[in-house]
Amino acid sequence: MKVGVLGSGEVAKTLTRGFVKHGHQVTMGTRDASKLSGFAKEHGVKVGSFEEAARFGEVLVLAVRGTAAFDVLKSAGTGNISGKTVIDPTNPLNDEMPANGVLKAFTGPNESLMGNLQRQFPDVRFVKAFNCVGSATMVDPKFKEGKPTMFICGDDAAAKQTVAGILEQFGWEVDDMGPADAARAIEPLAILWCIPGFTQNDWGQRAFKVLR
Repeated sequence: MKVGVLGSGEVAKTLTRGFVKHGHQVTMGTRDASKLSGFAKEHGVKVGSFEEAARFGEVLVLAVRGTAAFDVLKSAGTGNISGKTVIDPTNPLNDEMPANGVLKAFTGPNESLMGNLQRQFPDVRFVKAFNCVGSATMVDPKFKEGKPTMFICGDDAAAKQTVAGILEQFGWEVDDMGPADAARAIEPLAILWCIPGFTQNDWGQRAFKVLR
């Protein structure tokens, strides 16, 4: 599969490594290609603009800060993202310091970042995934309790099937929470995941697991 990864931070790099490891072709999109030159050479991926990466990918990954998500998608070009599956690991977190370890969101209680993006880019097939776990466990997570659970949601069933296949390839159990409206329940899990990090400096490997 051809994958366009929009972003150059740790999440973008981690998921890029995962796609390469599992046999996919990747082009990374960034505003400054020079800062990824060493990474690209090491992992055998191409680097270009957001527009170039979006044009390349059959599936896209929006691996940027939540505050930059809209602008990055605009930079990628409507024609390059329309009709495509976009994996969305973003979270609507502002830049304020957390209070008692609890981060603040810039969305209201009855909205989500992905829901807003879906309304702004109605022809894009967004699927929320990878937002409720640290980058260290995004690819091939290892837990003695078994496979952790990744919650996904989105309005397009075929897009969710594609993303579920990727997640299973990456070592996850998938739990589909339904349409894009469910993102307002999934996105706050990132705030919960971060609390031990801020309060106990515990940024170790942990993930959510649904028990039945």
